[in-house]
Amino acid sequence: MASFRQNNCKCIKTETNKRCKCGAAWSYRIRAGVDPKTGKRKLIERGGFRTKKEAEIAAAAAELEVHSGSFIEEKKITFEDFAKEWYSIYMGTGKVKISTGRVRLHEIGRLNHFFAKIPLKDITRRQYQNALNKLKEEKVKKKEITTKKTEETVKKADGEIVKGYSENTIDGVHRTGRMIFKKAIEMEIIKNDPTSYAVVPRTQKTVEQLESEKQIVKYLEKEELSTFLGAAKDFGLEYDYVTFMLLAYTGMRAGELCALKWSDINFDDRTISITKTLYNPTNNTLKYTLLTPKTKSSVRTIEIDNVLCEVLNNHRVAQKELYMRNRKTYHNKDFIIVKTNENYAGYPEQIKKIEIRMLRLLKLCELNTDLTPHSLRHTHTSLLAEVKVTLEAIMERLGHQDDETTRNVYLHVTKTQKKEAAHKFSQLMQSLSP
Repeated sequence: MASFRQNNCKCIKTETNKRCKCGAAWSYRIRAGVDPKTGKRKLIERGGFRTKKEAEIAAAAAELEVHSGSFIEEKKITFEDFAKEWYSIYMGTGKVKISTGRVRLHEIGRLNHFFAKIPLKDITRRQYQNALNKLKEEKVKKKEITTKKTEETVKKADGEIVKGYSENTIDGVHRTGRMIFKKAIEMEIIKNDPTSYAVVPRTQKTVEQLESEKQIVKYLEKEELSTFLGAAKDFGLEYDYVTFMLLAYTGMRAGELCALKWSDINFDDRTISITKTLYNPTNNTLKYTLLTPKTKSSVRTIEIDNVLCEVLNNHRVAQKELYMRNRKTYHNKDFIIVKTNENYAGYPEQIKKIEIRMLRLLKLCELNTDLTPHSLRHTHTSLLAEVKVTLEAIMERLGHQDDETTRNVYLHVTKTQKKEAAHKFSQLMQSLSP
């Protein structure tokens, strides 16, 4: 049986006037079984209702939930505290990479900006949507925004104030928010999910932007690749030639290259096994981590030719000489692409250093300096497409289940071949005409 009362009413009641005029809120109290910890009767009390009628309706609904076993007593834990608890659970699954966990922490930080000290149960759908909207509108420093080359913000000067986070960044924040609140519902900490029906604010794109998006990711044509690799061989710094040969001839990612070990090379079968990637977000030589590849399909075996095998064999001889010169301090962990300076000899090279080396060679060859080591992956795709390797075979070689960029590069390269097929078919039909 529910009981009701009006809290903090300041009205003076009389026999003729018992109504409240000060607007004091009503509350209800219902029984909810026995507390398993104390053995005492458990009472649930809720307040803040404008009228007794509202309190009676809410009490009836709560009693129904109690009797049906669906009642959830929402906890008073703050968003900040529960986010920490969720992160511990999330990382404890053993399925999350360190790099992904690092991203989630950044996204939690952005949500904490709006909700840190607010009880989880008190966050409304409107508050959550407003938070997403403000991420799109508020002023932030350029360096805090994604540095993808497809983002217009990369053209801004470092540290310059720009408006709003990118849509990709807000998408990530929203994904993390949904996971946090979903877990809170699963753990019966809250009843309602404020992320339901929330939308990421998006800017309507101009015609120019849509046309720009249709452009294929830049890559080297075969003549340009030949020029680039020739410069790496003749004018490259130590290990430049083998580094860029591996990237261009296999299409592997730069992180996969840096993690590559001699034990991954099978010279008899002429194959390379991709089983790991290098993670070193702080570019601290001593603090690298080897992680499993980007996706399950990224674990793969790549066939290589005699040319690359010969380059690798020559490189192995040079590396043995490096080891002998620094055998007392050499970081002997079997890495193929390593640092050569005395203090860090044998440590895996950093992706940032490979990017710098590539830029030097591109300038030397007067080629497009916007290209990156990842562009060699797209170059590999384009050249395979040019010799009519199927898209499915290319994606298997690259370790992709599906990738829009790879598909676009492939379709762009094969467009000429398709036109040629149409032309040949037309000629055939014309030859049959009376």
